[in-house]
Amino acid sequence: MSGWPDGRFLALSGARLPVVQAPMAGAGGVALAVAAIKGGAVGSLPCALLSPDEVRDQVAEVRAQADGPLNLNFFCHDMPPPPDQSAWLALLEPYYRQEGVAPPGGAARLRQPFDEAMCRVVEAVRPTFASFHFGLPDEALLQRVRAAGVRVIGNATTPEEAAWLALRGCDAIVAQGFEAGGHAGYFLKGHRPVGLFALVRQMAGLPVPVIAAGGIVDAEGVAAALMLGASAVQVGTAYLAAPESLVAPPHRRQLGTLQAEDTVFTNLFSGREARGMRNRLIEEQGPVSDAVPHFPYASAALAPLRAAAEAGGRGDYSQLWAGQAAALVTPERAQALTDRLGREALALLSGKG
Repeated sequence: MSGWPDGRFLALSGARLPVVQAPMAGAGGVALAVAAIKGGAVGSLPCALLSPDEVRDQVAEVRAQADGPLNLNFFCHDMPPPPDQSAWLALLEPYYRQEGVAPPGGAARLRQPFDEAMCRVVEAVRPTFASFHFGLPDEALLQRVRAAGVRVIGNATTPEEAAWLALRGCDAIVAQGFEAGGHAGYFLKGHRPVGLFALVRQMAGLPVPVIAAGGIVDAEGVAAALMLGASAVQVGTAYLAAPESLVAPPHRRQLGTLQAEDTVFTNLFSGREARGMRNRLIEEQGPVSDAVPHFPYASAALAPLRAAAEAGGRGDYSQLWAGQAAALVTPERAQALTDRLGREALALLSGKG
């Protein structure tokens, strides 16, 4: 399909459309990646919560069902020793009593940074892309990723971060605007979010393709981002409403409603700022609390509360990640959504929409 303003990402990825399905931990998986690829996009698997063997297995499942560009996404955060969580547990104690559950007693599965074991997996399965959130891995690991023939995508929340990533040889860079759902991927000077339009315009002069992310849920958003200078878009929240996503029923029900109009940055669910829809915990404790342990440790104490509430159809303690356009989404199968976004955006760009 020709007629796109900037064909660099299409040439780099081999995708039919300049669309990347966002890698959303806890929401994205094999079925969503397969459907996105079949629709013409780059499909993504979120790997921060997976073991190396699980990544291998999921890549094999995707490749057995779809032939197209695949992105594996990893986190690059520091993993300090477990912190003192006494203040956090004290804050949550009334909720444990109300839900009739106890704080977790064993080790919890936490978001893990990219390491030697995951690097070996990337070398073995050789996805089209490896994308990184919260900066980049150590240079030695990064060089091994490149040596395997895997293209590298970085994530920037400011022009300074974008320049930093470009200097370190990223093949493409996500411009993550203020509007984006999920974790803000800042890594240089703290959380200093910039709106997507301003960020894309300031990154448009980079020597690598820019992938616009944040609040893009329809063809108008795709076309606008490309006209501003992006080579592609990364879509997340629109895919959350697809039946192939793995979001829990309370999360799914809130998408596309008036409740989804109000999203906020919160640290309550992981220890780091992430945009999501409001729920009971946010309303009662405020979006940000100093009692929350640092990333990624906060999520473990919430696990039994989340499970109890979701079993009753409630999202009171769930991370309801969503971007600022969450109220605009409607349920649609992911392959059809992908194809429609591309077809309608191209019509708008050609003056036929």
